[in-house]
Amino acid sequence: MSFFRSRWIDAPPHVREVPEGGLPAGFRAAAAHAGIKEGSEGLDVGLLVSDPQDTVSAARFTASGVLAAPVLVTRERCDLANIRVVAANSGNANAATGGPGMDEAARTQGAAAMVGGAREDQVAVASTGVIGVQLDGKKVSKGLLEASRALRIDGDADFAQAIMTTDAFEKRATLAVDLPSGTVTLSAQAKGAGMISPKFATMLCFVQTDAALAPETADLLLGVTVKRSFDRISVDGQLSTNDTVILMASGASGVRVAPESEDELRFGEALDALLRQLALDIVRDGEGARRVGRVVVRGGNGDGVDRVARAIADSPLVKTALYGADPNWGRIAQSIGGALPGTAPLAFDITIEGTLVCSGGFGIPVDLAKVEEAVRRDEVEFEIALPGDGFETEVFFSDLGHEYVVINAEYTT
Repeated sequence: MSFFRSRWIDAPPHVREVPEGGLPAGFRAAAAHAGIKEGSEGLDVGLLVSDPQDTVSAARFTASGVLAAPVLVTRERCDLANIRVVAANSGNANAATGGPGMDEAARTQGAAAMVGGAREDQVAVASTGVIGVQLDGKKVSKGLLEASRALRIDGDADFAQAIMTTDAFEKRATLAVDLPSGTVTLSAQAKGAGMISPKFATMLCFVQTDAALAPETADLLLGVTVKRSFDRISVDGQLSTNDTVILMASGASGVRVAPESEDELRFGEALDALLRQLALDIVRDGEGARRVGRVVVRGGNGDGVDRVARAIADSPLVKTALYGADPNWGRIAQSIGGALPGTAPLAFDITIEGTLVCSGGFGIPVDLAKVEEAVRRDEVEFEIALPGDGFETEVFFSDLGHEYVVINAEYTT
């Protein structure tokens, strides 16, 4: 199956998928079973290493007011422009764990520095799983030591599995990117299926390239592409304590991506497509999701179009209608009104899969059978037109059904 499988994501012509996967030159990865997930024999500790000392990196973190210990340790104790090692675990988020949690995150950072051959300030740590439970750092350290003995350039598959929690499938890709100055490799591994909110929603994503980037270029490109991908998705409207995205550039290909060059433009296009498809994969996973929705809102107020898009994407009424393939546009109208309260009737249009169902705030005659057929598809698009013009935004969202309730009702039991 092609990685770029959504009709909403176009692979740039200079980007080719590498079906066998693998990491770019200069990178190695591995994973181990450390016993963090109770009752599971699966991989739960991952180690990623960039060998070149001058590796360039950039990072983005959750906007939550409750920051997990690994986020705090990475943000405060790392040289975010020179991350060479990532140590990640699943099964425990190490969030809301106080001083002991900070100690264990620091222990993980130190152990990863030792086995990864890097300084502690070159090591990022990341965790995902249950919140409010103390992490056993000794188990993580033991897992990191085991993983370090198996580091290899094709270890991306194991690393991707090690960061999964409720994910139904792994989310990773390897791409060859043809630039004017030469060909580089771009790869990424992500996880996420629940607790996903469009206020920087990724859970975890790690991106690698053997292109040579300046720190400013890496930070700029990551920031722009995150805003167009992980900041545009919702599964349940819940903001995670642990969201982390890290881009690492080893420079091992010898191809330099200069600022404001054609190389930078093409590399940015490849990174954008990669992250947008991974973001859609997170939505598609959606803890029991059947369908993915895309809401596009256009109008004359930047804040207004964003509030409307997020209100629709987060609405349990809209999401359950999507799950049931019910073209109930009244739920969308209600979400618009909730996002833009006022005393005067609001004129707005709603279009579902190309069919106008509401004009000027009023329902109009439609071919209902046609619309009902359209919303049974795996991907369903909703377009909202508000008064005025000049602004446009989008949010991708999953439906909400029985399995989501079951998974989250039993998550810690």
